[in-house]
Amino acid sequence: MLNGLEKMRRTAVYPGSFDPPTNGHCDIIKRSAKLFDCLIVAVAENPAKKSFFSVEERVIMLREIVSEYGNIEVDHFDGLLVDYTENAGAVTIIRGLRALSDFEYEFELALMNRHLNATVDTIFMMTDEHYSFIRSSLVREVARLGGDISDKVPPVVEKYLKERLP
Repeated sequence: MLNGLEKMRRTAVYPGSFDPPTNGHCDIIKRSAKLFDCLIVAVAENPAKKSFFSVEERVIMLREIVSEYGNIEVDHFDGLLVDYTENAGAVTIIRGLRALSDFEYEFELALMNRHLNATVDTIFMMTDEHYSFIRSSLVREVARLGGDISDKVPPVVEKYLKERLP
């Protein structure tokens, strides 16, 4: 019989747009990687949403960010998250929360995912309070206006933003 910790040590998916990845995302990634044998950071492709960085660019940035970890993979997907999760052999979806305002939306998504596939569970993780106000869109806006984002994003992301913005 597996104890609680052994049961958790399987594969999890941490999905998101990561446009761009922030230190808040990295906090959730690093902490999730300690809980699971394998963590898949899955960049969502959403053709209906205009992205700042291409899916390929976001995957490249995330691969560089997690390169020191042996149990983290970076991939991309489109379609239903629960289908991707099941096809990846994962049992858990990780969702990051910054503030209470995120919870209602994330809770609704988790319930819909459970309705679509009851074998996949969702775990909510609070980001470190230092990153609770950081949103990718806010980081892009501050960078666009010439503000310092060096403590909000990993160096590779800052480099990409500086190359992209005037």
